[in-house]
Amino acid sequence: MKFEPPLIPATLVRRYKRFLFDAHLDGGEAITGSCPNTGSMLGLTAPGSRIYLTEHTTGTRKYRHALELVEADGTLVGINTGRPNRLVEEAIGQGLIGSLGQYSAMKREQKYGLNSRIDILLSDERLGRAYVEVKNVHYRRGPGLAEFPDSVTARGAKHLEELGDMAEAGHRAIMVYLIQRGDVDRMKLCRDLDPVYARAFDRAMKRGVEACAIGCKITVDEIRAETIVPIEEPNLNSVS
Repeated sequence: MKFEPPLIPATLVRRYKRFLFDAHLDGGEAITGSCPNTGSMLGLTAPGSRIYLTEHTTGTRKYRHALELVEADGTLVGINTGRPNRLVEEAIGQGLIGSLGQYSAMKREQKYGLNSRIDILLSDERLGRAYVEVKNVHYRRGPGLAEFPDSVTARGAKHLEELGDMAEAGHRAIMVYLIQRGDVDRMKLCRDLDPVYARAFDRAMKRGVEACAIGCKITVDEIRAETIVPIEEPNLNSVS
């Protein structure tokens, strides 16, 4: 996934109200932009951080700039939660995620469960249905180790429960963690920050849900899903 037009470098002043940030462009202009990530972004909001922005010059957007990448711990980190679904779709099409590339049809944002939408629904006359939920991962506090979530996510636990319902109904149900940083080679759950989510994950695995993590290569020009990253969880059902 290439960034078109090219990203604009800037320096972060602050991120606030979850949806907003202030920054200085390299030419000195002070701007306010939108932050396409409502999570805590733990470790990624230090004032003075080098950041990279998309710019929208048409349409009716209130803010022209949107935050895309942050430099942290010596690497680029993608924070835009609107990117992972498309990146996972590309990874499926490239045959990166087990047998998921063998399904003949792919749909986005399909209704399922109790008033929910699945990120990706795969279907095939021979293989049946596969429900794919995608989560963005960008938290790291130990060398080489990505963790999810970086704050309490009741919504994430709900999604795991609904995936479990699909697995028990006879469908495939897959949890995909898309890691938008290039300095990690494995992942685990952040059990101390959200033990409820961790218990929901364990229950989902026991009900037949599968899980995998995908590492990305990130530059200021593009983000590309690149490799399967091991998940260090004892109850894991790896995607086949």
